[in-house]
Amino acid sequence: MKKIVSLTLNPSLDKSTAVDTVASEIKLRCDALKVDPGGGGVNVSRAIHKLGGESVAVLSVGGCSGETLARLLQAEGLTVRSVPVTADTRESFVVFERSSTLQFRFGMPGEPLQPAEWQALVDAAFAEQPDYLVASGSVPPRVPDDIYAQIAQRAQAAGVRLIVDTSGPALAAMSGAGVYLLKPNLHELEILSGEQFTGEEQMLTAARRMIAQQMAQVLVVSLGAAGAALVTADDFVEMKPPVVPIQSKVGAGDSMVGGLVLALARGWSLRDAVRYGIAAGSAAVMTPGTELCRREDVEAIYPRVKVLQPA
Repeated sequence: MKKIVSLTLNPSLDKSTAVDTVASEIKLRCDALKVDPGGGGVNVSRAIHKLGGESVAVLSVGGCSGETLARLLQAEGLTVRSVPVTADTRESFVVFERSSTLQFRFGMPGEPLQPAEWQALVDAAFAEQPDYLVASGSVPPRVPDDIYAQIAQRAQAAGVRLIVDTSGPALAAMSGAGVYLLKPNLHELEILSGEQFTGEEQMLTAARRMIAQQMAQVLVVSLGAAGAALVTADDFVEMKPPVVPIQSKVGAGDSMVGGLVLALARGWSLRDAVRYGIAAGSAAVMTPGTELCRREDVEAIYPRVKVLQPA
């Protein structure tokens, strides 16, 4: 199997709980706190491990929260390459409201990284000599918006297939970067294109425009419960998972990327890899808090992911 490395510039210690009702100005009695490792690339590696695969997780670690994060990852059996940084690793918080079944997600921006620190993270990722490098998640303060585009240039020179899953200015800065695969969601694609889509034709046109601009060779556009669309210069197909019971949407996108890159590393075709990724993303919403996907759920869902031919 090809070697997978995940890179997380802005990892987090994810804390989650549940309460009957969220209300202001009163003391809320919550369930016992659940603490999990988090952050884009971290969750991708966790999902890969849950699916029976292997990867190397490269991430920054700072302060007591960083030490806890590294310890939790090691306890899960992941291979970790941690790069020490001065600032404390950020924390995030998720509250599930039982009365409404709504989920409230509080994500913190993280602390700034010094140039030497984020450069050391990138160096550590490439030192692992990956075949597939997944750069995923938000960008910490003071790190250049075009950091993923810079990584893409280095990946091309090293013959590494780079998969990027990010948003905001970091995603906008990917124009001309030439990554192997980008995974925006539909809303992010609309923002990049500057228009609101009313049908699949607009989505396809926008995605193909980005491929022509050498943003990526492959776009996998997440459509939420509707699945995802696979777009290349000469292929377009939508895939839809079955309806599944939803407990938490945290980590669904990361699970999708984890399943997708694991299948690619195993030599699967691009279409089948995207189907497996969709199955992993759907399986993730069936678990509470930040638990991610379960292998048995993914294996059950995968055969039921429908390939929808364009009209």
